[in-house]
Amino acid sequence: MDTQNLKKKNLISQWAFDTRPILGRLHLWLEDIRVEWIKGQPKNELNDAISFVDSRTERMLAMTSAVTALGTKLFGRFGEGSGLDKVALNLVKKDADAISAYAMSESLWYLSRTLPENHAIMVCLGEGLMPKAGETSEMGANPLLGFGRVYARPEVAKFLENCVLKLINDDDYAWEDFKRAIALKDITVWGAAIDTLENTSRFAKGEKTGPLTVLHLFDQPLAISDQYEGYIGTLVLPKAVVEKAADDSLLVNYFTHRKKVVDAIQMTYPGIKPENMHVWTLQGKRREPRIGKIWKEWKDQGVHLVDDNWTLPSGFHPFTDSGTYAPTFLVKSWKDENNDTHLFLVDGYAASAEAIQAASLAPILDIDVSLAVLSSKFAFRFDKDAAAMKLNPDADDFAQHLKNDIIKEEVDDSLIETYRDSIRLAKNAGIPLKKRTLSADDLIAEKKWQALSTSGYMLPDPYSGSPGVSQISDDTYSVTVRMTTESADKRITFSLKLLETFDESKLIFSPLLNRFFKGEDFKTRAVKISDSGRIRNELQTLCTDALEHFGETVVLHFNKIPKATISESDQKMLKQILKWYKQNYPVWFEWLELK
Repeated sequence: MDTQNLKKKNLISQWAFDTRPILGRLHLWLEDIRVEWIKGQPKNELNDAISFVDSRTERMLAMTSAVTALGTKLFGRFGEGSGLDKVALNLVKKDADAISAYAMSESLWYLSRTLPENHAIMVCLGEGLMPKAGETSEMGANPLLGFGRVYARPEVAKFLENCVLKLINDDDYAWEDFKRAIALKDITVWGAAIDTLENTSRFAKGEKTGPLTVLHLFDQPLAISDQYEGYIGTLVLPKAVVEKAADDSLLVNYFTHRKKVVDAIQMTYPGIKPENMHVWTLQGKRREPRIGKIWKEWKDQGVHLVDDNWTLPSGFHPFTDSGTYAPTFLVKSWKDENNDTHLFLVDGYAASAEAIQAASLAPILDIDVSLAVLSSKFAFRFDKDAAAMKLNPDADDFAQHLKNDIIKEEVDDSLIETYRDSIRLAKNAGIPLKKRTLSADDLIAEKKWQALSTSGYMLPDPYSGSPGVSQISDDTYSVTVRMTTESADKRITFSLKLLETFDESKLIFSPLLNRFFKGEDFKTRAVKISDSGRIRNELQTLCTDALEHFGETVVLHFNKIPKATISESDQKMLKQILKWYKQNYPVWFEWLELK
């Protein structure tokens, strides 16, 4: 066997050995692997890591993203929402989110069994609590991995879960208390920001590009103390632009007039034409009240606002209806065939997890990400909205300040209460509100931090050109994952084989409760003690808003589960299922109360 083939065989063997807990859980076989280095490369690919975690954990994280992308694409009802009304489309989206969240959660659970005994992964930010474009509040939270989900060995997980409950429920227990508690126990907590399925609407409608799974891991927990999902203004530029502007005493951040940003760009890239400045921003009529002023400022300078008809350097067309994270990887300059300079940048706003994930890429991609906390409403311009988020929601003159000093127009009582709620939500979660703009440093306790980014592509990514999941043979699929750190950046392509039939694999990738909703008989199925933990995790994922925690006890309030999240018939089935488990296995399910 020649040296090249031997290296390839050893590489496949090492990956299969290191990731066997995940492969085994999901009944997959690793057929092949290909690694393409975009930046950097270790001396020994079999042993060297590119991040703060060891090489085995890195491989497990990459495989987590790969199996999440694969399972979601195959079993998440891809394209079944096309042409449906909003309610029916939303149910397809819920099913897709449930598959992606379940696949990632199961993978992280098995990964956690290989962590050092005093280490844990804790989800600090997750996507899915907040209604997005086209959704309404009664549609409820999407299935997600959100704040406080802990993946660690049992003793460590139990300790941290108790600390998290104190953070959520005890007003006297603050972030510093949590930090002190884990330090005294000598526990290392790696914080995570997760979006198990970004661009869910595009996935459900069967669009050709965009959906991916995103997992960012930090070498410490984010300084966040409760569930939080909100909107955050973002301006993403090459770092060189901000530094060049500073040399000329020009401050460039999210609130800088875009004419001055254009000036800073032209100082950095002499001769660049405004039409060659390509600004990616979310678009659509619903977003105009919030960021229409930003669009106008760019257009007044002759700058190109990216639309769906433009061709990216990758050869793909972009989309501007969603997906603020992936474009961050294209923020840079390049030369075209005529030697003209072009620049791609991102502006506007994003959901909190996407914004903070993008901000944590700043030291990795040599970019600058300026953030500003916004409210949940799109009623007013971004700068007024951001200023409103700095008010004291409990002040007697809150409404007066909001109407007279900031908005400067009449505001109805319901909107005033919405602003109060948005501010309180951010304050309770520890989101900094006093500073005018934020960076990733403001959400991480220790200012020296490291991040590891992994993205698994369900469909092709227009911004990097990475391919999506594709079928190689009857039972084997190709999946691509991008892993990025400050020291290196690589694209990993796996060939994964289903070891069971397609229908059996679908059950393996499906949450237990979803299987019961779809008709599997829970009374005749062999029950295991692990069902207790699985169902607890699935309830946290599927209907987190309807759960109330009291020490070891979890109370499920059925009246708080929106029918658009779990249909009325499925809720009746859910009640039957949980009552049956409690009646027949009371010790295993003593943690659960139904109301």
